[in-house]
Amino acid sequence: MVNVRGSASDAWDEEYRRGRCVDEPPVGFVDPPPTEPRSSRTTELAELIASCPWLLDVLRTVRESGLPDAWVGAGVLRDLVWGQRYGGGFDPQDVRDVDVAFFDANDLTPGRDAAATELLRLREPAVPWEATNQAAVHTWYESVFGTGPVPALHSVADAVATWPETATCVAVRFDAAGTLHVCAPLGLDDLLDGVWRRNPRRITAELSRARLSRHDPGRRWPHVTVAPP
Repeated sequence: MVNVRGSASDAWDEEYRRGRCVDEPPVGFVDPPPTEPRSSRTTELAELIASCPWLLDVLRTVRESGLPDAWVGAGVLRDLVWGQRYGGGFDPQDVRDVDVAFFDANDLTPGRDAAATELLRLREPAVPWEATNQAAVHTWYESVFGTGPVPALHSVADAVATWPETATCVAVRFDAAGTLHVCAPLGLDDLLDGVWRRNPRRITAELSRARLSRHDPGRRWPHVTVAPP
């Protein structure tokens, strides 16, 4: 999956062992995994992920958990990419939650999310997991967000396309062979190019403005471009 070759500076070695992500690893030290689909943009994302041992471990843990059609996405990918490219770096200790989207149409009960989150927590207790069965989102979305009813989602890709900002409508997972699968129904440009933009499919302008105020991207990532909701 990731091949470690040769030697590097002592400082970079220490960061690697601690699981921190680094902006510029020594040339040839880490190979990015192959991607599906293959493109220059998915390769860019794979290179950033390959620079972060902590996120690589997260992806392996999710793959080995046995959760059905499980992906890691949303804020943790944004924080990695924007921290490295448009902010002061990325530190896993600053991550508030790791969103794991899975799809289990056979169990739509609220307890399914809790059980999936606990399964991951038992494997990696230090990671702030938050697993959500995308097949069940329509059963609670209205009451949580105060909107009207929403239709059931049909897949993880369908779910990812509804997430609040275009830059966070991205999820990734490793398959058994170590290929990084990228789910980006709205593309990777806003994520990789640093653009905060509302995804209007489900989130209202009012909710988007509240998220913009809460996340304050201009402070966290000074070189990100914000498109007003």
